[in-house]
Amino acid sequence: MKLSVAIDGPAGAGKSTIAKLVAKRFHLNYINTGAMYRAITYAAIKNEISHESVEELCSMIDELKIEFKGESLYLNDKDITEDLCLPEIAKKVSFYASIPEIRKMLVKQQRRIAENSSVIMDGRDIGTVVLKDAPFKFYLTASADKRAERRYLELQEKGIEVDYAKILHDIKQRDHIDMNRDVDPLRKAEDAIEVDTSDMNIEEVVEKLSCIINNKLNH
Repeated sequence: MKLSVAIDGPAGAGKSTIAKLVAKRFHLNYINTGAMYRAITYAAIKNEISHESVEELCSMIDELKIEFKGESLYLNDKDITEDLCLPEIAKKVSFYASIPEIRKMLVKQQRRIAENSSVIMDGRDIGTVVLKDAPFKFYLTASADKRAERRYLELQEKGIEVDYAKILHDIKQRDHIDMNRDVDPLRKAEDAIEVDTSDMNIEEVVEKLSCIINNKLNH
């Protein structure tokens, strides 16, 4: 049986970490749609293309091959997974992700992937746009302070010098952009289950989602 799981939520809510672990439990293909938008942002910065140059961006995307291999993302056969966590990418991704033409192109790619295999996808518009008919929809959230703290520790562990106050500011700015963009804004799907991860560890969140999925599959 083909299975689809959608996970939405703001930046730093733990979507990617949780989705990877749930994917392993249920033998699903994990698709990090946020990483796809980060890959576009990465390529645009490398090619010095502004988010205002929509036609040029669309032409660039037509030439890109975005491919997931396990938990890694390859752009034109180059593993850029580590680069996607850089603060410069995090700061600019919402500007590129809010462009309707880019969203339309990537949503088409994401739906094509879901049609061919059992998937768990995380992002900003999975339950509301990409996988509207998914039988399992979750909305993960956490306080802005908690999300900034997690991102700060994550970057520090990678040896990247960052300022907590700056990360918090960027997360709040990103929330505002994601929730107020004209096309496919971040919001909880009406049939999604909301899970506040502020006071939960990774194992607790994975267990909660897994129990919900198992209960529905067994009834």
